[in-house]
Amino acid sequence: MKNKDIYLQDIKPGDKIASSFLVAEKNMAFSQKGSAYLNVRLKDKTGEIDGKVWDNAMALDQVFKKGDIVYMEGRAQTYRNALQISIITVKPCAPEDVDPSDYLPVSKVDTTAMFQDILAYIDAISSEPIKKLLTAFFYDEKTADLFRRAPAAKGFHHIYLGGLLEHTLSVVRLLDHAAKHYPQLNRDLLIAGGILHDIGKIYEFSYDGLIAYSDEGRMIGHLVMGVEMIDKKIESIPDFPAQLALKLRHIILSHHGEFEFGSPKRPKTLEALVIHFMDDLDAKVNAFESFVAADAANADSDWTTYNRFFERYLYKGK
Repeated sequence: MKNKDIYLQDIKPGDKIASSFLVAEKNMAFSQKGSAYLNVRLKDKTGEIDGKVWDNAMALDQVFKKGDIVYMEGRAQTYRNALQISIITVKPCAPEDVDPSDYLPVSKVDTTAMFQDILAYIDAISSEPIKKLLTAFFYDEKTADLFRRAPAAKGFHHIYLGGLLEHTLSVVRLLDHAAKHYPQLNRDLLIAGGILHDIGKIYEFSYDGLIAYSDEGRMIGHLVMGVEMIDKKIESIPDFPAQLALKLRHIILSHHGEFEFGSPKRPKTLEALVIHFMDDLDAKVNAFESFVAADAANADSDWTTYNRFFERYLYKGK
């Protein structure tokens, strides 16, 4: 695997560029004289930039597509007060030559440390059936690798590699506090539900290039996928309590809370109710902070632009 040595945030006008980038957008256009050229949006973990292919556009259009990671050569220049890259040559990169975390935003928290914290919560579970179920998931190498890398969403919260792990651990920590505050809760069920509530997302999204929905993600979704995954693991655990399995399935299917938010069931147990609210809280705090941070360049106002998810302007503070 080759190290990427040039990042978009470091490029200045006039620089010669010879590096790899993720193609976030690509479309063919034509000048007033009828000459074809390509508009390209290039991306890495530090930002995005527009690129143009002026020469051999028709030929190069066949070489790469949206979502590819490509090696390109060109020169950075300023056009209408914005930096862009005039691209001369392009060729696709072999998957083994790139690290996806160079091209997509990544959690700022160490994923190895976060995953160890998840394992510590599993080790502290007193219910043997629940511990066996969680161990079957998170001591499986393939599942663990996907869980460490997956984003938590495509367009709302924790939209970066490691986002699912970061979100899950945050929810579990909130649930840990809730279990201490409300002793009537079944702590083992609560923690297990928190750890597994979004497990289907490791297959709902593809994230080796652009973060996108997989076919299964679009057609089935992570709630149903999560239940299917849990059922499959439970089949391999002898004498797993049927009522416990039912409660876990209900937590997964109800954690979005309301029908209009894609939840096929609304929470009907105390643990499912608490998991729904903690999940919703953590997602919205992250989304709020991310939107405020993205609006930081707008220094003329203490308020963000209108946010369609929250359906309001958000206060940035002074």
